[in-house]
Amino acid sequence: MKTRVTEMLGIEKPIIQAAMGWIARAPLSSAVSNAGGMGIIETSSAELDVIRGEIVRMRDLTTKPFGVNVAQAFVRDPCIIQFVIDQGVRFVTTSAGDPMKYTATLKAAGLTVFHVVPNLAGALRAVEAGVDGLIVEGGEGGGFKNAKDVSTMVLVPQVVAAVDVPVVAAGGIVDGRSMAAAFALGAEGVLMGTRILSASECPVHDNWKQAIIDADATDTVFLNRSGPGPALRALRTKRTTRIEADGSPSIFAEFADTQAVYFGGDLEAGIALTGQVAGRIDAVKPVAQIFAETMAEYDEVVAALPR
Repeated sequence: MKTRVTEMLGIEKPIIQAAMGWIARAPLSSAVSNAGGMGIIETSSAELDVIRGEIVRMRDLTTKPFGVNVAQAFVRDPCIIQFVIDQGVRFVTTSAGDPMKYTATLKAAGLTVFHVVPNLAGALRAVEAGVDGLIVEGGEGGGFKNAKDVSTMVLVPQVVAAVDVPVVAAGGIVDGRSMAAAFALGAEGVLMGTRILSASECPVHDNWKQAIIDADATDTVFLNRSGPGPALRALRTKRTTRIEADGSPSIFAEFADTQAVYFGGDLEAGIALTGQVAGRIDAVKPVAQIFAETMAEYDEVVAALPR
């Protein structure tokens, strides 16, 4: 398959991996790149010395393209952009902030920049900032969200109709059928988060993966719509059900012990960011198998569409 996304990024399959904090590091991201997609290394953990080592490790584990994400809301080091440039990567996704802040500097250094947007206004501003492409994220996806969420089904065609840059659809993408739907809406690539979170190469604890497999589509919650702080979508647990009902004075404090959740398997120790597509995942599989099945199903679905 060739789209503007695959051509621009030099990848075989139009699939980008979500930049999950502490999770999107060399073992997982190299598996994504080696499977023909675009592996992304996170920086939202703010552990830049560790991230530098992960980028070095990526080059030992794959010869395929990969990128780095800069989640602006979590930037603690004012030199983050120079740090990214110095690592020699060619592709950056920016998110959770104003695209005007970093795009020009990244572009001047020769990097390709895609910005994550939750609505049409954000998309238009990112295009004005000079981005090469957009990751258009619907409210059904896991992670931090805009409080005024719009579904992927509504948002992607709205943005595609208004911009000329390639669009990557995010939120609700789990297989070939959902990728075909995204392409029908005008996308030229997709981003997977929860599906890759459940992959065998993902370093999170098996308890989280099993919770995804056991989940129905109603087993996530949209939290903190009224603030303060960002909204988010997460796995339904006793903790997140309580926050949904009662709110919280500090959503970041509710994350509590992230390491215990992610790598210790105690899903009540904090918040496990997860998308609604958990309800469509029924097995842990290697990334390469997920991608191969996605592409095969995409072809089958498109061929079977009525004309």
